[in-house]
Amino acid sequence: MTFERLAPEQHDTLDGIPEPSENPLLLAHDGEADRLAAAYRAGKMHHALILSGPRGIGKSTFAFHLANHLLRYPDRNVAPETLAKPDPNASLFRMVASGAHPGVLYLARPLNDKTKVFRTAVTVEEIRRVNRFLSMTSHDGGYRVVIIDPADDMNVNAANALLKNLEEPPSRTLFILISHAAGGLLPTIRSRCQSVRLHGLQPAQLESVLSGFGLAVADAAGLAAQAGGSVREAILLTEYGGLEIAGALEAIIHAGRFDAAAATKLADAVAGRDQAIPFSLFNAHALDRVGTQAANAALAGDLVRAEALSALWQETSRTIVETETYNLDKRQHVIGLVRRIHGLVAKAA
Repeated sequence: MTFERLAPEQHDTLDGIPEPSENPLLLAHDGEADRLAAAYRAGKMHHALILSGPRGIGKSTFAFHLANHLLRYPDRNVAPETLAKPDPNASLFRMVASGAHPGVLYLARPLNDKTKVFRTAVTVEEIRRVNRFLSMTSHDGGYRVVIIDPADDMNVNAANALLKNLEEPPSRTLFILISHAAGGLLPTIRSRCQSVRLHGLQPAQLESVLSGFGLAVADAAGLAAQAGGSVREAILLTEYGGLEIAGALEAIIHAGRFDAAAATKLADAVAGRDQAIPFSLFNAHALDRVGTQAANAALAGDLVRAEALSALWQETSRTIVETETYNLDKRQHVIGLVRRIHGLVAKAA
């Protein structure tokens, strides 16, 4: 699929891959989509939804397809009972994709105007845009849709500000909260939303989406398993060196002796200038390995080691945010983290 980039760049934009707002492909989640379409036609659409599930399975694309459906059929009585596929050539689709439609407000991590780097959270200033958005007269008397992507990125002040909107929702307004881990949202927010759980794609679905993006897949079943059914993870693994980064990390942490040269080489590969995605891939895999090791140690009854690994996981999570926020030395972060993981793994060997 060739496409014209319409959507503004986001913190997780991938070159050559459509943003959710400009992606006409939704090759999974038919059951959930059609149930919501039927609820809309019947006048039973909830005012707030939490679309939850693993990262990269199409939750945000789902949200924009639902928004297109509501805006395309402002009279629910003539709306189809199955979710309509958006027409990429229609003005409605192009306006929503570019962020120009007055009926859709998309909130994600904002760009820091001073540093020109995306912030690490959805801020309260972003959530305050909701009040201004809802104060305007709705387009053609139709729905207004607020999409927060992901709601997991809201800081405490932002979450509390959103709660006020959810407590007294205006008519014909739909809030869609994207969440990779809905359990982390405030209970008061969860209680005011309908939860819609989405699942990872099957191999054939994953292959169809990737081929639609012009990406070849040699082993769809193996890739789907490794990526957890996530389109984004599959792209990162195959097109952004994710497999090689994971392999290099595994080789270092399971070696008999710590290989400083290999750790330095890995750091050079993932922590250089303009290496935001490889750096993120390294951190994600490192956290996953530490978490897995902690769980295995706990199951084996080695509570001392499990506690040490859990402390490392928490410290690493905090350090990742601090490194990106304050532009700290990424190479030293990588080398130090690999050394510590190796040390804990070696003790268990």
